[in-house]
Amino acid sequence: MADPKGFLTTPKQLAERRPVDVRLRDWNEVYVERSLLPIITKQAGRCMDCGIPFCHNGCPLGNLIPEWNDLAYRDDWTGAIERLHATNNFPEFTGRLCPAPCESACVLGINQDAVTIKNVEVTIIDKAWDRGGVTPQVPERLSGKTVAVIGSGPAGLAAAQQLTRAGHTVVVYERADRIGGLLRYGIPEFKMEKRHINRRIEQMRAEGTRFRTGVEAGVDISGQDLRSRFDAVVVAAGATTARDLPVPGRELNGVHQAMEYLPLANKVQEGDYVDSPISAKGKHVVVIGGGDTGADCVGTAHRQGAASVTQLEIMPRPSEDRPAGQPWPTMPMTYKVTSAHEEGGERIYSVSTTHFAGDEDGNVQELHLVEVEFKNGKFEPVPGSEKVIPAQLVTLAMGFTGTDVKNGLVEQLGVDLDARGNVARDGKFGTNVDGVYVCGDAGRGQSLIVWAIAEGRSAASAVDAYLGGKTPLPAPIKPTDRSLVV
Repeated sequence: MADPKGFLTTPKQLAERRPVDVRLRDWNEVYVERSLLPIITKQAGRCMDCGIPFCHNGCPLGNLIPEWNDLAYRDDWTGAIERLHATNNFPEFTGRLCPAPCESACVLGINQDAVTIKNVEVTIIDKAWDRGGVTPQVPERLSGKTVAVIGSGPAGLAAAQQLTRAGHTVVVYERADRIGGLLRYGIPEFKMEKRHINRRIEQMRAEGTRFRTGVEAGVDISGQDLRSRFDAVVVAAGATTARDLPVPGRELNGVHQAMEYLPLANKVQEGDYVDSPISAKGKHVVVIGGGDTGADCVGTAHRQGAASVTQLEIMPRPSEDRPAGQPWPTMPMTYKVTSAHEEGGERIYSVSTTHFAGDEDGNVQELHLVEVEFKNGKFEPVPGSEKVIPAQLVTLAMGFTGTDVKNGLVEQLGVDLDARGNVARDGKFGTNVDGVYVCGDAGRGQSLIVWAIAEGRSAASAVDAYLGGKTPLPAPIKPTDRSLVV
C-alpha cells in the first residue's frame, strides 16, 4: 500500500485549469502545464490498494491502477509506465479524454472523494515522454502475414499496434487526410493537443505499421480487394452516422451536424484554413445535445467569438450527487461542469426543438422550443411553455445511430449487421466472414475511448490467434462480457 494514511490525511486535488480569460485566447489544452507534478505523488498515495480493486472492474482495459499508483507514490516512474503500458496502448489519450468509470468504481469514493486516477495516469505517461521512456517496440521477426485495419481511431490504432508488435505486416486505411479518426477531427485542440497523436503515429511507423490516408474502404479500395490482398481484415471504422433532427427549418443555412462543425475548427489548427468555413464569430449559437460532443461545440464556439452560446438538452437536469438508482460502483449520471461550461453560456434542460425560422435568404435566425416532461413512455410538450431564442448557428450533437461503413463495404465484405445496424460479431470479435473482424464503435455502437482501445487490443489477440494458431497478446474483454458495461 502506497501510504497507509494517505486517504485520511491528503485531500483530493485536481489538475489546475488556466484562467478562462487566458485560455479563450488560444486553442491550447485548458490545464496549466505540469501543474500536477507538485501534488501527484501524494494524490497517488490516496489509493488504498484495496483487497478487491473495483477500479479494475470499472476500467474496460483492466488497468492495473493500484500497482501504478503505488509506483508513482514511490517516484518509480519507469516502473509506473511499464505497468500502465501493460494494459493501455495510449494512456495520454485516455488520461485526457476518458470520463473515468474507474474513479466512479473507486472504493474510496463510497464515502469520500475518489482517487484522481486520470490525473495520475496522464502524469505517468507525460513523464515517460519527457524522459524518453516511450520508444518503438519493433518485433524480433516477421510472421509473413498481412492485416488491413479499416479506420485509425483509438480501436484501429490499438489493434494495429498490437498486431504489428506481434510481427504481422499491418496497413491502416483512413479516409481522412490525417491519421487519428475522431481523435484528430472530433476532439477539439483544447481537450487534447494533436501533438499527442502525432508522436504516437511516429512511434507506430518506427515499429513497422503502415498508414494510408485519403483512402476510403469500400470506395477507393473494395472489400474484395482487401480480402484478396490481406490475410485478415479488421473493421474499426467507428459509428459516426449522426442522429438528425427532422423538424421544419432543418434545411436552413447555419444548421449543421456537430461533426460538420468540429472538424473544420480542428483543420484551422492544422493550418488548412485561416478561418473556419463554419464559424461562430459574432453569432448567437445554439447547441442541441447535452453530452460531451455538445460541450466540445460550446468550447469551440467560445473560442471563435460567439455572441452567445445556449446548450439544449431534452433530459432533466441531472442531480449533483449520485442517484439512488445508480449505486456504487456503477458510473452515475450526475451534473457535470466541463471546462467549456466554465467559459460561459447557458444550459437549458427538459426542452425540445419544434422548428427553426430563417430570413429571406434562407439563413437560420431563430429556434423555437417547448418544455417537455416524460409521460407515458415518451416526452410530452408542456402546454404554454413555448419559447423563441436567437440562433444564427445551430449544431446538432445528439449522438450517433450506427456505423458508417454502409458505403458498400458491408456488402463487399459480405458481413452481417446486428439489429442496431452495427457489424455483427461473435465472442472472438469475428464476423460471419472468415478472416474479417470488427472492433470499437463499428461493432459496439457509440461508446467510450477506453472501450475502443480495449476492443482493439482484444480483436488483435483474436486475429493473431487466427493467423498463427495461438497468441501471447492480451485480450482484456469479450463482446459478450456484460459485467464491464458502463
